[in-house]
This record gives sequence, C-alpha cells and structure tokens, in this order.
Amino acid sequence: MPRKILEKKLQEMLAEDLGQGDITTALTAPEDSTAEAEVIAKEQGVVAGIEEAKVLLQDLGLKIETLASDGEKLKAKQVIMKISGDVRTILSVERTLLNVISRMSGIATTTRQLKEKIKKAKLKTRVACTRKTAPGLLHFDKKAVLVGGGDTHRFHLDDMVLIKDNHIKVAGGIEKAIRRVKEKASFSKKIEVEVSKTDDVLDAAKAGADIIMLDNFSPKQIGIAVDLLKSAGFFGKILLEASGGITAENILAFASTGVNIVSLGELTHSAKTLDISLEIKKIRKQ
Repeated sequence: MPRKILEKKLQEMLAEDLGQGDITTALTAPEDSTAEAEVIAKEQGVVAGIEEAKVLLQDLGLKIETLASDGEKLKAKQVIMKISGDVRTILSVERTLLNVISRMSGIATTTRQLKEKIKKAKLKTRVACTRKTAPGLLHFDKKAVLVGGGDTHRFHLDDMVLIKDNHIKVAGGIEKAIRRVKEKASFSKKIEVEVSKTDDVLDAAKAGADIIMLDNFSPKQIGIAVDLLKSAGFFGKILLEASGGITAENILAFASTGVNIVSLGELTHSAKTLDISLEIKKIRKQ
C-alpha cells in the first residue's frame, strides 16, 4: 500500500480515538517534556504491524528504534520497539499504536500456528483467510495473515470471480452462472464456484471452474467429492478449497482430504490479540 494511503488510514484511527483531545494526558503530562518508552510483548507470538507502527509514529514526529521485524517470533517480555519524543504525543498515540500491533500480531500468531501444524503433519495444504475482517481493517487483517505465512485469498471483490450461492440463484444455476462469467470476464480473472452439496461438484468442474469451494462440507463429504473428481478426470486440474466450520481443532481432518486450501473466517473475525504494552522509561523536562 502506498505510504500516503496508509498514513491516512492510520491518522483516521488515531483521530477516532482522540476525539477533541486526550484530556487526561493534557492535565497530567508536563508541557514541553520528552520521554523514552518501550513497546513490550508480554507473551510469546509472531509480531506484525511493525511497518504500520513506524509510519504512524514517524508521522507524529517521534523517533523509533525497531528491535523486531514483521514475522519474527517473540519471547515473553521482549522489547520490540523503543520510542522517544514529546511525552504528550507518546501517551496520546499509545492505544492506537497498541491496537494495531496487538491485533495484527494476534492474527499472525494464529496463522503461523495453523501453518506449522499442517507442515508438521507433512501436508502441503494452504491456510487462507476470508473476507470476514473487521470493517475498516481489511488491509491490516489481511497483511497480518500474510506475515503469519498464510494466504490472503481475495483482498477485494475485483480480485477474482467467486460465484456464491446467491449468484447461482439469480443466474439460474451453476452452468448458467459460469457461462455468463466466461462470456464477459477478462481472461485474467480466475473463476471460483462455491458448492454446498456433492452433486454440484462435477457440474462446476464440467462448466469450467478454476477453483471449487466446498462450503460447509464435512471431511467425509469432501472425500466423496474428491472421488467424483478423480473418476471424471478433473482431480489435480482444479483447485479445491474447503471452507466453513474449520477450526484449529479439526483443521488436520480437512487438510488431509486432498483439498489444496483450507480457509478460516476465525483467523480474522475472532482474532485473539497478542498482549503488548507500552511503558514510559524516562521523562525529561525541557
């Protein structure tokens, strides 16, 4: 993302938190004083949001020393960043800064854990997120998944064609929906079709789908779908995505069915933040 656009997004977050001003800091922090602060990870995890933090802090005239990079594994009590500058600015930006790093690091941590779980099982299935992100945080949530080693899936609706159940209804069926897309869409756009029952899998394959999303299929149902595709000669020629009902507890059952991708909404819609704090270490009066 171009820096100016990222700056605007971060400034809007800060403005939303500040309102008309941080009255607590204004009443307690000495004017014209500077401070040194540390951003500390209070638990283990994978850090994300360092680049966003740098942009936010630099825009406010603060000096930053980063001691960790996006994607790095953190130990508990590890200092990930040192900040120096106007004390009032540091205190006023604290919550926005921590919200960004904590949320992004939490998403990156969960993504990494799932990816390593699949790798340990000697599977090559990709872990992807969905578009179930917090409003206004799509860039941050998706980037955090990427930092954690996951696949971002679609960033926006114009990335690819994804024909879902309601599109199929209004088009009059899977075959008609895919035919309409192929008649009008650019050759550069892949076509993914969401199916909700095994009977539709071959219809989607025969109609020319590049990717088939097996929506809310059980591992057993996915096995049936895979067998159908193998019998018809489509298996290995079309990407298969399992989505719906997949969690950290059952992900291996889905990943081992023969699908290429497992996508989880909970990576972003139920993100557990990483516990990160900011501590003032020194203060100097001018």
